[in-house]
Amino acid sequence: MRIDIITVLPELLRSPFEASILKRAIDKGLVEVHLHNLRDYTVNKQKSVDDYQFGGGAGMVMTVQPIDDCITRLKSEREYDEIIYMTPDGETLNQKTANQMSLLKNIIILCGHYKGVDQRVRDHFITREISIGDYVLSGGELGALVLSDAIIRLIPGVLSDETSALTDSFQDNLLAPPVYTRPAEYKGWRVPDVLLSGHAAKIEKWREDQALERTRTRRPDLLDELT
Repeated sequence: MRIDIITVLPELLRSPFEASILKRAIDKGLVEVHLHNLRDYTVNKQKSVDDYQFGGGAGMVMTVQPIDDCITRLKSEREYDEIIYMTPDGETLNQKTANQMSLLKNIIILCGHYKGVDQRVRDHFITREISIGDYVLSGGELGALVLSDAIIRLIPGVLSDETSALTDSFQDNLLAPPVYTRPAEYKGWRVPDVLLSGHAAKIEKWREDQALERTRTRRPDLLDELT
């Protein structure tokens, strides 16, 4: 998979891709991540990427030209499955979306700033708009990182145990069950006996019951989607 991220703050994005699981995925050749500084595509001396709104109003708007030039150059080099714009009014990112997108080959992620991008960018270039929640950030970079992490960890070979992602919360519209590790007893707090029994079928049944109960208590809306 190749991920091209268009941003005015590439320095904000670099370090997460130089550590942990994301770095491992890149080092293994399982994913390529390329950062593109939008200011490199400006045609004005100031390298500005924003301007005032037509009709007046508070806040600046990202202009069409540098975004057009950057996307057009990338599209001239390869085909893209999706061109994504990170925006608060996009579809809310969930595990189903991450699963779908982990199967793609090439994607572009555009990070917005200020009051957003000129609507013509959204009308003519963007194929999908994604939000990471009902709140506003100072820019789309953190959202792009969240989306990239959610996708990359699902690519086969990225996680040491490839079955781990299959038991994550939301994979079956259920939250993950409680987990425990050594010691079996700490300050009188004991691990449930069933997990120490060695009985695989009973353990699996316990985990399913716990996942269902946790979902029913914390996120009943997920169970509504199953019906």
